[in-house]
Amino acid sequence: MINRRNRPAQEVNAGSMADIAFLLLIFFLVTTQIATNKGITMVLPPKLDVIDNVPLNERNVLKIQVNSEDKLLVEGEPLGDINEISEIVYDFVLNFGQPDSKKKGKAKISDQELFATLPTEMKNYIQRDLSLSTSSDGPSEAVVSLKTDRGSGYDIYIKVMDEISAAYYKIYGQRVGLTAEEYRKLNRNDPRQKLLYDKGKLGIGKAISLAEPTSNGG
Repeated sequence: MINRRNRPAQEVNAGSMADIAFLLLIFFLVTTQIATNKGITMVLPPKLDVIDNVPLNERNVLKIQVNSEDKLLVEGEPLGDINEISEIVYDFVLNFGQPDSKKKGKAKISDQELFATLPTEMKNYIQRDLSLSTSSDGPSEAVVSLKTDRGSGYDIYIKVMDEISAAYYKIYGQRVGLTAEEYRKLNRNDPRQKLLYDKGKLGIGKAISLAEPTSNGG
């Protein structure tokens, strides 16, 4: 029989365990993708000492509402498919119901002058299917109003904002012969691409009004 009482106990060499744990930590830090909430990229207007309350004609405001059950209303009518918002906003902004000759905005361009800068395809679409007296007078007057409920979900709010932005990017892209996605990817640090970017937005700013949320269930 083997006598084990006098045999020294075997020990595990743990001297390198700290080094191994440190290397594993570095590995996971380098390879793990950490999701960050970047929020909504919106540029707020500068603070004004005096705000002129200019009355807006009802036809120049497109009202979109999300209630406490995350149901959509556009101009008071239920909308089942959120993907239709982009097309609705596109038609509203480009309606040119009563374009005037008054120069507006930083670009100092009127709606009539703006219409003249549009590609033939866009002009034909506006003259054939839009130019409604019940919709916006022109891009300089068109305002998209988004109103939520205090019980509305954040996800649907983001989706609606994405649809609204998609309509504007579609307009900007078409003006310079690009798709909405191609326009989004323009590098504004490149002078030639910056020129296309500015040309697409000329006279058509993102006029999005975020109304004060109503109380829960309102």
